[in-house]
Amino acid sequence: MTQTDLSHIKSWIFDLDNTLYPADVDFFNQIVYKMNRYVADFLSMTPEDALVVQKDYLAEYGTTLSGMMAIHQMDPAPFLKYVHDVDLSLLDINPALRTRLENLSGKKYIFTNGSKAHAENVAGYLKLFDLFDGHFGVEDTGYIPKPKAPAYDAFLKRFPEIDPKSAIFFEDNLRNLKVPKALGMTTVLVVSDEDWSHEPQDARPANGAEGADFVDYVTNDLAGWLAVNA
Repeated sequence: MTQTDLSHIKSWIFDLDNTLYPADVDFFNQIVYKMNRYVADFLSMTPEDALVVQKDYLAEYGTTLSGMMAIHQMDPAPFLKYVHDVDLSLLDINPALRTRLENLSGKKYIFTNGSKAHAENVAGYLKLFDLFDGHFGVEDTGYIPKPKAPAYDAFLKRFPEIDPKSAIFFEDNLRNLKVPKALGMTTVLVVSDEDWSHEPQDARPANGAEGADFVDYVTNDLAGWLAVNA
């Protein structure tokens, strides 16, 4: 890894899923499966048909939840509670990442398209949650997800101490870094070799950033990258 100068960074913003832990199809597919079940029951359709709806909404609206709310006026709270009730033991705790986060100079935040409770549960299980100065879930945006600009506006309104020009944003979904870069943030894409071909191309976790001029850095090892650069 090539070291870079991040001495100006005062705010460290991290996505949650597939970012604060290495991308894991088996873990995240629990959530995908439960979303499929919920959508199928809510719309009284087969799981196969529900999967088509789910992926279409993910691609068009940013999240399945956003599409279900917009088109079917679904109450988001029961959905989020159900889909995030998953087995956390599939995740590996990474003591090295905790050490790197502890050593960062400045404030640290979680910004997820999941719920705040999901951020608390996952980051808590990973023994990282206590290190963060704030966490921000999709309910805090009025259920407007990344990559939509109002989601980032809501985040910055909630944490007015953040100056985008001295902030860095870590994210596994390529399209979710466009707005942070436009706001003046430094951007880091966290990639993996996991097979996400079953997800819509624009919405899947990234395995590269070819041609993306809004990505400053790319890494497949968050703890290692922080060790070298932060």
